[in-house]
Amino acid sequence: MLDGFDQPQVFFSDNWSQNENQGDAASVNLLAVKKKFKDFIRQFHTENFNYKYRDTLKRNYNLRQYSLDVNIEDVGSFDETLADKLYKQPTEHLPILEDAATEVADELTAPRPAGEEKVEDIQITFNSDAHASNLRALKSDVVSRLVKIPGIIVSASGIRAKATKISIQCRSCSTVIPNLPVKAGLEGYVMPRKCNTEQAGRPKCSLDPYFIMPDKCKSVDFQILKLQELPDGIPQGEIPRHMLLYCDRYLCDRVVPGNRVFILGIYSIKKVTKVSRREGKEKATTGVRSAYMRVVGLQLDSEGLGSAGCGAVTSEEEDLFRRMAAMPNIYDRLATSVAPSIYGAADIKKAITCLLFGGSRKRLPDGLTRRGDINVLLLGDPGTAKSQILKFVEQVAPISVYTSGKGSSAAGLTASVMRDPSSRNFVMEGGAMVLADGGVVCIDEFDKMREDDRVAIHEAMEQQTISIAKAGITTTLNSRCSVLAAANSIFGRWDETKGDENIDFLPTILSRFDMIFIVKDEHNQSRDKILAKHVMSIHMNAGQITQEPKEGELSLEFLKKFINYCRTRCGPRLNKEAAEKLKRRYVMMRSGANQHEKAVDHKNAIPITVRQLEAVVRISESLAKMQLQPFATSSHVDEALRLFQVSTLDAAMSGNLAGAEGFTTEGEQEMLSRVEKQLKRRFAIGTQVSQQNIIQDFVQQGYAERVISKVIKVMIGRQQLQHRMQRRMLYRIS
Repeated sequence: MLDGFDQPQVFFSDNWSQNENQGDAASVNLLAVKKKFKDFIRQFHTENFNYKYRDTLKRNYNLRQYSLDVNIEDVGSFDETLADKLYKQPTEHLPILEDAATEVADELTAPRPAGEEKVEDIQITFNSDAHASNLRALKSDVVSRLVKIPGIIVSASGIRAKATKISIQCRSCSTVIPNLPVKAGLEGYVMPRKCNTEQAGRPKCSLDPYFIMPDKCKSVDFQILKLQELPDGIPQGEIPRHMLLYCDRYLCDRVVPGNRVFILGIYSIKKVTKVSRREGKEKATTGVRSAYMRVVGLQLDSEGLGSAGCGAVTSEEEDLFRRMAAMPNIYDRLATSVAPSIYGAADIKKAITCLLFGGSRKRLPDGLTRRGDINVLLLGDPGTAKSQILKFVEQVAPISVYTSGKGSSAAGLTASVMRDPSSRNFVMEGGAMVLADGGVVCIDEFDKMREDDRVAIHEAMEQQTISIAKAGITTTLNSRCSVLAAANSIFGRWDETKGDENIDFLPTILSRFDMIFIVKDEHNQSRDKILAKHVMSIHMNAGQITQEPKEGELSLEFLKKFINYCRTRCGPRLNKEAAEKLKRRYVMMRSGANQHEKAVDHKNAIPITVRQLEAVVRISESLAKMQLQPFATSSHVDEALRLFQVSTLDAAMSGNLAGAEGFTTEGEQEMLSRVEKQLKRRFAIGTQVSQQNIIQDFVQQGYAERVISKVIKVMIGRQQLQHRMQRRMLYRIS
């Protein structure tokens, strides 16, 4: 039996004309591919025969949006070979898909109104659910292939025009060559050196005779973006890498600096040009090419899923998160899991937990917004693990940027305007607070920053925007992030006798922090023993710390995912009972603050204003968000008020002389002010006066001897400290 030859088919061999017919075979193959693409757009459907792309294409065309977003996984489910060709040969097959979409749009929208007989070209953009690869993993073997990478947009150029078809004309014989195609991307068109027109009875055309006819060129909009790799993918000690992105047509103006994105594009190369200093011209480097990405799909990463450890949440994880949030002790478990290697600091860890979850951002009917992010300042002695807490927050926050105050400028924190070396145009690059949009900025050594640089972040901390007006660029960037700052007091260590002079910050910056903690290194023998034992156990068991966490603690990966889930799925509000309770407490705090302010006028006193009221609201909402509750109740308000009391209010009391050497009443503070003014007025600089004589003099004026003794004792301590710091004394009490 002759297998195959007994069937009614025609068999032939084309070996004799293989070379001659290769071009025809390729064109036939491309026509078959176009037919498959047209069938995909017409016939692909989901459940209930919902023709996804056919209906979308018709709707977009009628709305004059000539684009179609295609999921590559849908192409693979329709025809796996088509999807494989799009991945491996996108440069050849993407124009075919766009032609197929244009022809299908012509069929779907016919007949069109008069004057619109010509069908518009359709742009195809892609999206994919595939796993994104790292920017550093892109090598020469993936050139001209479709890849997906995550990153942060750090700068964006203006929109310019690029020709897709050009017409050229000879200067000598005026011969026109129309509709010459130009390659997509950053590649240009090489002009012919010679004119090929027949030279009958006239001299030959000169060398390089052609010029472009601008009015007969067909152009599209394009934009150049600069992509920076995610901070989580940067190895230790390496600087972040960047890549140029080429976007055209409907992909322009989709993102701004600071956006986290997934880029689906064709990994392409272009010539490397160097500007000659002598001639001032660009010269191409032979054989060397630089990489760029021709974008064919752009997805905004609004949920921060591009960060390492924060992948898509499965249904099992969602059930686990909801069970965790329903536990009565979830707040304490989360606080215990924050920096477990650091002993104590329970209230600080609870405040850090509230910062990680954040409150609810609100958009008001008049268009204004109120921030939901919580800002925390840790102020105090060195060696109290402030920097370690900041480093932990950098690891556990879904989006985070860590920076040090001395190495940070105003432009590095907010945004900078730079000149693009290739186009010589000004472009804007986002700083740390723009790149951390939706996350946390950790600023260490906050007190070492220059005052001008600290002033630059005032707007970013309260309004959560950064306004730029430089070099003709006027724009506003988003910086919706929390600020966690650590600083030392002005004398290095906290000095009880100096009061408000410990704090070297203006009230304008202090009022923007929701919670301010004074971290003191107190000498307590029993506490020191426990602390030393804890530190020794950490050093002795350093190799075993990476194993299972202790009972009640949550692992770093789980905590990161849980924070990201709560931030994206829950936006609680205050209920009526909690709002009424908070209103009463605010009025009480204001009245107490006003009585206190009448006593002594301190320039650095922290006022209790509406900002502090909103801070308590944000803390209450973050406590409700941990439990995935839609409303913050009175119990949440009680805990928020307690945290506010042990942080900002205690810091306000430490910021002046209240609490130092037993001075707690208004009368004693007024007395200290009066005594100090009299001493400055009566004694010249360098005068030595007996302490006993001063006490007797004030007793004769009607002051109590016990009170005057305490006043003199505090003033002696202040004068000794002032002598050490400034090497001079206004007056001397012996």
